[in-house]
This record gives sequence, C-alpha cells and structure tokens, in this order.
Amino acid sequence: MRATAALLEQPGQPFVLTEVDLDDPRPDEVLVRVAAVGICGTDLEFAGFFPTPALLGHEGAGIVERVGAHVTSVRPGDHVAMSFTSCGTCALCRTGSPAYCRSFDAVNFSGRRPDGSTAVTHEGREVNAHFLGQSSFASHVVAPERAVVKMDPSWDLLRAGPFGCGFQTGAGGVLNVLQPRPGSSIAIFGAGAVGVAAIIAAALSSCKVIAAVDVNPAKLEAARGYGATHTVDSSAGGTAEQLTALVPKGFDFVIDTTGHEKVLRTAVEALGPLGRAGVIGVGPSESMSFDWRSILNGRTVTGIVAGSSVPQLFLPQLLELNAEGRFPVEKMISYFPFEQINEAVTAVRSGTVGKAVLTF
Repeated sequence: MRATAALLEQPGQPFVLTEVDLDDPRPDEVLVRVAAVGICGTDLEFAGFFPTPALLGHEGAGIVERVGAHVTSVRPGDHVAMSFTSCGTCALCRTGSPAYCRSFDAVNFSGRRPDGSTAVTHEGREVNAHFLGQSSFASHVVAPERAVVKMDPSWDLLRAGPFGCGFQTGAGGVLNVLQPRPGSSIAIFGAGAVGVAAIIAAALSSCKVIAAVDVNPAKLEAARGYGATHTVDSSAGGTAEQLTALVPKGFDFVIDTTGHEKVLRTAVEALGPLGRAGVIGVGPSESMSFDWRSILNGRTVTGIVAGSSVPQLFLPQLLELNAEGRFPVEKMISYFPFEQINEAVTAVRSGTVGKAVLTF
C-alpha cells in the first residue's frame, strides 16, 4: 500500500514529504494508521548520520488496520501506542528486560528487519526504516507486534505517542530504576520532555526535594508546575554551589537527561553517600569522565534505556495516570499538522516548545 511519509534524503537536511510503498504485514507484524507522532531528541540526533534514504520517527500512536497471521495481542480497530522493539528470545528479553535486549541496536537502529529486508520503498529504492520498531514519521507503519501496546480507547490517542519514548524514559528512570523512598531528594538535569516526566514521577514518589536544573528560565518556571520544589539556573555557572545549598550533605538521587559530560560530572558530584545517578540522556558527548573520589562512599552510576520498562505493562500505567490527571504532560505538548514537520523540528531545536506532536 501507499503511505505519506517524511523522508530524509540526506543526513542533516530537512524532511521531504512524499509517497512511499509499504509491504503487507508479515505474520508477526501489524499495520497501524498513525494518528499522531511525537518528535524526540533521538530522532534529531540520528537525522544527522542515519543512512539515507531514511524514515525516522518513534513516538507514534494510531489505530490497527491489519494484523499478521501470528499476531494475538491486538486486532484491527484497536488503539495502540508504539514503542521500541526487541528480539523476544534472548535471556534478557525472556526475563523481563527487553530494553536491554542483546540485539537492541540491530532490531532498532539498523534500518532493517532482522533478516535485512525493509518494508518501505520509495520510487523503487529501499528505504532504511524500522527505526525503534516504527519509523512513524508516516501516515502508516508496518511494525512488529512487540512494538505495539494496546490502549484503552477512552484515552487520548493524539497525546499517547510520546509515552512510547520520552515520557516512558523519564518516568521509568525514576519509578522503575531509582525507586526513591518518600522524603528522598533528587536533582533532575534537563527540564525538557524527559526531565519533566522524571519530575512528575518524583512527585508521585513523594520526594521531599525535587530540584530541576536547566539553562532555560522558562523551562525552570514550567518545572515548578509539574512538581519541582526547587529550580537551579545553571546558565551562569555555580551549579554545584546552588545544589549544595539545597542539600548540604548531597542528594540521594540524580538523573541526567542532557548527555553532556560536564553536566553528568556535576550531577554525580552532587550525590551524597550511597547516592545513585541515572544516565538517560543521548547527547553530544562521546565520553564521560569522573574524578575517582566522586564515586566513593557507595555512589553508583547507572545507564538507563527506555526507562527499563516493559512497554506493554508500563505504558498503560502511565496512560491511566494521565487520564486521572496525575501525569499531566499534555500541558507541555504543542501540536503541528504533519505537513509542518520541519517547522516543528525548528521549534524543538530552539526550545520554544516542550514536546512537539505531529497530527494526521
């Protein structure tokens, strides 16, 4: 069938709206008509080097139109959110840790199915797709069953997409990994979509001190509305001193969503004894370094992928919290027609919107 897609013809160039051809879903795949898709920092990061022609996008939500013969978890007409995929057969997948699948890169970032094929072609050319199980910058997606999560049809389909990556990542880093005790202290570096999800999760966990750290005053002001008890403007320096003033003996937990080496170093050094740092951000720094004394006294640094979640279990929990008004991320969403994807990307890069969502 034919679908409208935002194709990347060259790395770093604007997206081009065009028609592509999709394969029929295989026995373990589903065809989803996309209703909305979020724009994530990971999309923008990979747009700079992913092999082209490419079809990105990985925060999609929509309605199932067709299912393969072996698919049992969804059927046509179901509302679904989409998330990353996994092999389903390795030891980590089988023991409930698909975010750390031993084939994670191969099945999410190769641009191909596991057998090397692609479901997407454009004017006879094979397109590198299957990005994080989806490639949902398109009106329709052929996705593996493991990448789709059935939703309650009463939940808002247009806002569901970012739950599959950004919101899941931030919230899961707190709720699934760090699991702070009531009364704990936590500092969250970066108050974008992922950071806001972490802030909300920290508030749900009854943390006493929730410090949002960012260089953008508007984001810091918004962070208070999501549950931050304190804000730290790091644009002028002195971040470490400001954090020490808040929690003199060191934070129990920190999360870095920025991917900047200097930021993570500051975060780790803000920890107290037995403090835990969660590393979430995918950013510009290729390496991280610490003074060896900064991880003494039982401090630990943990890398976190996709909130360490099982999407089929965790996303419905977050979506239910949202429906109840307890995970109010809709306040940060700005909607753009799909045709305005490049304008939306510009808004995301400039920081003028919290989370951009494209609608069809």
